[in-house]
Amino acid sequence: YPAFSSASLKSDLSKAMSQDGASQFQEVIRQELELSVKKELEKILTTAPSHEFEHTKKDLDGFRKLFHRFLQEKGPSVDWGKIQRPPEDSIQPYEKIKARGLPDNVSSVLNKLVVVKLNGGLGTSMGCKGPKSLIGVRNENTFLDLTVQQIEHLNKTYDTDVPLVLMNSFNTDEDTKKILQKYNHCRVKIYTFNQSRYPRINKESLLPVAKNVSYSGENTEAWYPPGHGDIYASFYNSGLLDTFIGEGKEYIFVSNIDNLGATVDLYILNHLMNPPNGKPCEFVMEVTNKTRADVKGGTLTQYEGKLRLVEIAQVPKAHVDEFKSVSKFKIFNTNNLWISLAAVKRLQEQNAIDMEIIVNPKTLDGGLNVIQLETAVGAAIKSFENSLGINVPRSRFLPVKTTSDLLLVMSNLYSLNAGSLTMSEKREFPTVPLVKLGSSFTKVQDYLRRFESIPDMLELDHLTVSGDVTFGKNVSLKGTVIIIANHGDRIDIPPGAVLENKIVSGNLRILDH
Repeated sequence: YPAFSSASLKSDLSKAMSQDGASQFQEVIRQELELSVKKELEKILTTAPSHEFEHTKKDLDGFRKLFHRFLQEKGPSVDWGKIQRPPEDSIQPYEKIKARGLPDNVSSVLNKLVVVKLNGGLGTSMGCKGPKSLIGVRNENTFLDLTVQQIEHLNKTYDTDVPLVLMNSFNTDEDTKKILQKYNHCRVKIYTFNQSRYPRINKESLLPVAKNVSYSGENTEAWYPPGHGDIYASFYNSGLLDTFIGEGKEYIFVSNIDNLGATVDLYILNHLMNPPNGKPCEFVMEVTNKTRADVKGGTLTQYEGKLRLVEIAQVPKAHVDEFKSVSKFKIFNTNNLWISLAAVKRLQEQNAIDMEIIVNPKTLDGGLNVIQLETAVGAAIKSFENSLGINVPRSRFLPVKTTSDLLLVMSNLYSLNAGSLTMSEKREFPTVPLVKLGSSFTKVQDYLRRFESIPDMLELDHLTVSGDVTFGKNVSLKGTVIIIANHGDRIDIPPGAVLENKIVSGNLRILDH
């Protein structure tokens, strides 16, 4: 039957709602489309080897539910007129949580915690093959090393048994499992489970691109992990959720593995275990104050009487500037989340976790336009009871997304202690400098080659580097430093140079004699 463009199909569907006869016709088209997708998925399932059959069936069933919801939803998922600022007491300042102090018995509350790290991402945006968590970030330590060190330190200090759980994707699972053997002697039990694997769909026909279950060779690009909102179903389906509940665990602390600020916070944990009003809180989202660099981050709002996460993709075009304003929406979601295990089980069994669908368009290597349907873990906040935002210090949000971020965390701005990075006491003001490294630094190997050693940045406010630039040993950067090598030029910053409030441009070569 005819191919429809997804955009036109959805606009047709919404137009048709106002015309009764046409709306019946559109309903027929939608049912046809669902049937076609169902047939395609059944064909794909028949190609699954017997040992993968159950697993694949769960994945494809999950996708079908998501696709069904995608066809039902019309227009932007939020009505801008209903968005309100959250009530004062629904976002608590961290100082207030901290002022309650620590429990008499820290071990007993820690023993009810499970740490979950989102480990589905590859290092491709930083020019690395394999899982992002295996990139070296500090003294040869990877993201995963630092995470294990942090939790091991907790377990040794308080004589506890806090486990680490990694949510892998089919992209990262094999490489991660190989590496895990090196932690066999650490005092941390490590578990893994996998995110679902969903088929990408053709943007025009809305049918799956994959013809069979394999995800190697020409099929590599036919599948995708459907965003971290998939954690609830995958964690539940893996059996780990029930295992931990059986062991008396009560909360999971979920965060991105590339956020080096997301350490276990005993004050927040105590607040959850000993709620001040006796009412257990099922979901805590750590938020922090926006700076100009964070205008795209999702924000917490009050919507129809519930706390709700609103992402930029959900905002009607006319209101995007308002959404980005630092004055109206002052905070954004760090994706450090504390969630009740019992609540996840209850909601998952009632099929009551409601997350908006994020439609993510991609172009495959061959030029084919596809869309992938995703959800975000924080969007579920509105499905939980007694949710709370906690406005935490910026230090709990230290993500490494680019080599510019990597330069900051490798530098003397931070000191490393038991896997945790803290701002150096020698830095006179607590803000992090703004660093923008140009495209010659995008890949980790290029970046490492261009710095003979990491510069002293204790007094730096702002660094911009563009073009073919290298740094000698023991360079010191202070104030605002801008280094621009135009096309065809190269600038070698000499060893031991001190640049304070300087603009460097032109051509400067330093060659070994």
